[in-house]
Amino acid sequence: MSRAFTREETNENAIAELGERPVSAHRNLGTPGGLAAIDNEIATLRSDLKAAEGEGDKTRIAVLARDLRYWLSRRETAELVPPEKGSEIVRFGMTVSLEDEDGKQARWRIVGEDEADPSKGSISHVSPMARALFGKGIGEAAVVNGREWEIVGLE
Repeated sequence: MSRAFTREETNENAIAELGERPVSAHRNLGTPGGLAAIDNEIATLRSDLKAAEGEGDKTRIAVLARDLRYWLSRRETAELVPPEKGSEIVRFGMTVSLEDEDGKQARWRIVGEDEADPSKGSISHVSPMARALFGKGIGEAAVVNGREWEIVGLE
């Protein structure tokens, strides 16, 4: 058996074992920006998939097709939840300013799972912090991982 045949066979096995991306069981809430980001991802994947098909790269085609199926599914199930302006309690899409008992401050925007990026100040609506904050107002406290945070601002 030639090495080329072995490499192709191994490649076929890798494609078969790729599997689907896991989809969250939670409601797929999103902000207008989050849904726009999904639309952009779908457009990019379609373009990349077309290019990969032209090149005949089976592994890349499999990965891109899997990712496209994931994002199409996420877009299909997405529920647009525009921020509620003027709300005095924590809701989806709001930015919450917090302070702990040691004076440490944090600021989080509560968004959908697909758009959450804690390094950029956004957390998922299903995160422990967001769940602890929902329905509370300025001056109220939320406890997460044994640490108490007071809500000091809402936007």
